[in-house]
Amino acid sequence: MINKWDLTQTNLKNIINNKPNVAILGTSAIEAHNYHLPEGQDFLHTDAIVKRVTEESWDKTKSVICLPTLPYGVDCNLMDFPLTIHVKQSTLDLMITEIVSSLVHHGIKKIVLINGHGGNDFTPLVRQIQSDLDVHMFWCNFYEIKDNNIFEKMDDHGGEKETSIALALFPELVELFQANDGSARPFRFKALEEGWMKTSRKFSRLNDYCGNADPSLSTAEKGTKYLDFICKKISDFIIELSNADIDEYFPHKSEIINF
Repeated sequence: MINKWDLTQTNLKNIINNKPNVAILGTSAIEAHNYHLPEGQDFLHTDAIVKRVTEESWDKTKSVICLPTLPYGVDCNLMDFPLTIHVKQSTLDLMITEIVSSLVHHGIKKIVLINGHGGNDFTPLVRQIQSDLDVHMFWCNFYEIKDNNIFEKMDDHGGEKETSIALALFPELVELFQANDGSARPFRFKALEEGWMKTSRKFSRLNDYCGNADPSLSTAEKGTKYLDFICKKISDFIIELSNADIDEYFPHKSEIINF
């Protein structure tokens, strides 16, 4: 059966007969995640989430389309680990800008970008695109959606959350017996540990296995609960977005509220 919500599966006749008004694009990365998760972790979980939320939105609107997930991301600080694939943020931004330009050319003015890799940063890009093009673009890092107290330990990289998602989506690729415990060198500066001062981390200085969180409490059940939770939140937004008319104040309400 053809998934009409999937741009790689649908055909010209279907698109002509039922033109979408929202396009959904995933961004990810190819990199190490401790010793136990696949190099394609970010791509695989992002692609699965993007497809799921598009399908759930399609069932309610019949007006959304899923674009192929971009596999490569900003990974310059992980290049000490074998076969990390890095593209510059400027390269990624240019690719997305041209994709969005194509969508605008075809009349799609609502775009949702779902990012699954912490090294990608699209805030400046979205600001610039919306200044340059007649388009409304929205984006989220899905892993920043609060987990509803599903997980017991904080996940920074390759820990309980990511491993549980992997166990739910592609358990055959997870070799949990190979995982290290997530021990890593902290920053020497209190301001960096507290998070209000920032820098870029070179992951090989944390430890030698590119993990920074404990995966030992990971389960497929936790991963499934989290995916159900975040996918509903994202698809609910996409459905609301698809049904909304674009006016002179969009995406704001027309009335002004005093605070």
